[in-house]
Amino acid sequence: MSRIHLTADEHHAGSRADQFLHALLPEQSRSYLQKLIKDGSVLVNQKPVKPSYRMEEEDQVELHIPQPEAPEIKAEQIPLKVLYEDEDLLIVDKPKGMVVHPSAGHETGTLVNAVMYHCQGRLSGINGVMRPGIVHRIDRDTTGALVICKNDRAHNHVAAQLKEHSITRRYVAVVEGVIKEEEGCVDAPIGRHPVERKKMACHVKNGKRAVTHYRVLRRFLNHTLIECRLETGRTHQIRVHMASIHHPILGDTVYGSSKNPFHLEGQALHAQVLGLTHPTTREYVEVEAPLPEYFEKLLKKIT
Repeated sequence: MSRIHLTADEHHAGSRADQFLHALLPEQSRSYLQKLIKDGSVLVNQKPVKPSYRMEEEDQVELHIPQPEAPEIKAEQIPLKVLYEDEDLLIVDKPKGMVVHPSAGHETGTLVNAVMYHCQGRLSGINGVMRPGIVHRIDRDTTGALVICKNDRAHNHVAAQLKEHSITRRYVAVVEGVIKEEEGCVDAPIGRHPVERKKMACHVKNGKRAVTHYRVLRRFLNHTLIECRLETGRTHQIRVHMASIHHPILGDTVYGSSKNPFHLEGQALHAQVLGLTHPTTREYVEVEAPLPEYFEKLLKKIT
């Protein structure tokens, strides 16, 4: 455990305790610092405080940062399709059927298991022992580009871009029905379904703003190939939004038809393009994940 001593000066007077700590310790996320405060690991003038405590000049702060927990999950030698890699970032092309991080019923065979082997422990620890390096995710049956962070500094930088909606994320999907307009936008808040708790839904209580831009790439007899650009990143966002305008993604038996005439393993959705500002060089990095084989075959079938 590391112990840090800080003193508030006149410039910090009136700041919240969590803001004060984040300003002086930018390598730590504000949410993590808030957790430390709530856990009693932060003392101001030898007393625990709340994250909302307003700092006063000459306040003495003592911060205890615990050593990172050793992951309880096992590294597994699972092949990865690497699209980009350096000392800070790893961008992979996730295959269909692979869960991003371990959970009940999926303790092994996940992307995290594979990444732990590939990176030999060089991963950010901000999201805890079960999600090292993971700053965002895509669904189990969605394929394509996903970024993993190798250190906390890179994690915080990428997380900030996600929060600001400045990361480029473009998906391709095959949807049911023929979309007449060339492009469109679905701006509808998404939250947990009030009855079916494993599903998400639009316009529900406590829903968060969600925006998906789409454009038609190609029309077929009964289907449409589209590109979707995410402005926000809610759970199942594209799947929920396209279903809400009566064009569910082909193969999505959760939000679309229970019938699966093309025998797909989940939705025909692929995270094709991912672009972000590099945490060290500050240069723009963009990668493209090629269409997977199942997607190419599907396009031939529906032609």
